[in-house]
Amino acid sequence: EFRRVLFRSDQGVRNGTITLDFGSSNNFEFVLDGNGTLGAPTNASGGQCGAITIRQDGTGSRTMAYNAVFNFAGGTAPTLTTTASGVDVISFYVSSPSEIQSVAVLNLS
Repeated sequence: EFRRVLFRSDQGVRNGTITLDFGSSNNFEFVLDGNGTLGAPTNASGGQCGAITIRQDGTGSRTMAYNAVFNFAGGTAPTLTTTASGVDVISFYVSSPSEIQSVAVLNLS
């Protein structure tokens, strides 16, 4: 099942855990205005894929930690672009709700 839905949050995230609802969308975008942790998503199902666009606010220097369900190449989570207004994208494929294969494309311009 393919859903063309984009979740947008212009409110940003302040120093907290970001829990995305994969049952409501496959594609997400938000602005970080504080350090965050990408938590385990709710309602993830095997075979699902999509993208998470992460933007830095006008200050930048925001960091992101990742829940263990997100698996990256070599077992190393990416470090986000920290320049003001920087843009990164994490593409994902859900193998199971506890295993999400993830690839980061960093410093888009």
